[in-house]
Amino acid sequence: MFEAASGLREEFARLEAALAAPDLHSDPAKARRVGRRYNELAPIVAGLDEHDRLTGDLGAAEELVAEDADFADEAEALRARLSDVDDRLTALLAPRDANDGCDAIMEIKSGEGGEESALFAGDLFGMYQAYAARRGWKLDVLDVETTDLGGYKTLTAVFRAPGGASPDDAPYATLKFEGGVHRVQRIPVTESQGRIHTSAAGVLVMPDVAPEDVEIADDDLRVDVYRSTGKGGQGVNTTDSAVRITHLPTGIVVTCQDQRSQLQNKEQALRILRARLVAVAEEKAATAASAARKSQVRTVDRSERIRTYNFPENRIADHRIGYKAYNLDAVLAGDMDDLVAVLLAADLAERLAGVGNA
Repeated sequence: MFEAASGLREEFARLEAALAAPDLHSDPAKARRVGRRYNELAPIVAGLDEHDRLTGDLGAAEELVAEDADFADEAEALRARLSDVDDRLTALLAPRDANDGCDAIMEIKSGEGGEESALFAGDLFGMYQAYAARRGWKLDVLDVETTDLGGYKTLTAVFRAPGGASPDDAPYATLKFEGGVHRVQRIPVTESQGRIHTSAAGVLVMPDVAPEDVEIADDDLRVDVYRSTGKGGQGVNTTDSAVRITHLPTGIVVTCQDQRSQLQNKEQALRILRARLVAVAEEKAATAASAARKSQVRTVDRSERIRTYNFPENRIADHRIGYKAYNLDAVLAGDMDDLVAVLLAADLAERLAGVGNA
């Protein structure tokens, strides 16, 4: 059934040997690439091995059934286990995003709704922060601009998985479905008449790619430095430490001012720029794809409304997949497991359908 995947075993063996070679680790970039691919293939090879073992056991059990009917229950149990393994392998072998094994960079920006939108952007960040803690991910804020009431005009953060995480456990593979417009319906703290307002915040999720994965020519960059405008501390707004990088070919502008030095701000700005360039390339590829292959679940377009958070009804609704639940309070506290599960299931169904239509 999975004969076409046999070559993956050979590739996995080569990668395993490469990881054991001392000279590999003298090249950190190559070591990262090898390690990432090894982690991608490990669950597939384990599944293939289990498939082969169960297939052999089932064959032996079926032969015994012909001689002794008492082995029928054992054969049936083996069929059920083999079916589960086959389903898991089918999902693992379905075409997937090459960046699924990456950490994730997320930008959250307030939109329509003024101060209320900025406060909602803070609620969204709190939701992702709590979810990351449940998953055991690390979170670092790269850049932030706050409002007087404690909301966020804009916030950029990176979510990092522990070393050796598989693509299914990597932040980007999960959080990429969060890209788009998030709409909130509630009575704002700034509303004196008790009326329900609607506002929105935008989310963009990008893979945190390694420097060697995206080539950026120095001549394509304009780097400007200026004085930070934050609340200070550690001398951040007493020197020209803030950095603004403009990527001339695309016009993308990235600023970073929250790190302690100009060098640190430049490094983080370049990190965000690489992620944005990958996101732009993915968006172009999705636009060029046929209608049958365009994702109905994931988007890197921040203009697409994907979800509504209705506080009076304690309701959350994802408009891409028709999902609706009345546990908004729990979701905002980080209990996103059910929501994530249906999004992943919809994405898998679409990828498998793409294989069937190929």
